[in-house]
Amino acid sequence: MTQRLHLVFGGELVDPSTTTFRNVDDIHVVGIFPDYATAHSAWKAEAQRTVDNAHMRYFIAHLHRLRDEEAGTSSTEELGK
Repeated sequence: MTQRLHLVFGGELVDPSTTTFRNVDDIHVVGIFPDYATAHSAWKAEAQRTVDNAHMRYFIAHLHRLRDEEAGTSSTEELGK
């Protein structure tokens, strides 16, 4: 079975109409989750917790999409050799 990992992270944006973080060092990494449903629950909890700050945004990154499963190795795997 293929694992589909998702990263939930967020922070304060410079402008709520963009996705530029005010301070990258302050990005809150909520965690890595084994499926979209679990990631969505974590995202929703953080988004609701920070709803009073219009500049706060949380995102779900689909980590499984960063890897080409058809390739023999990824470029990061080759670094370890």
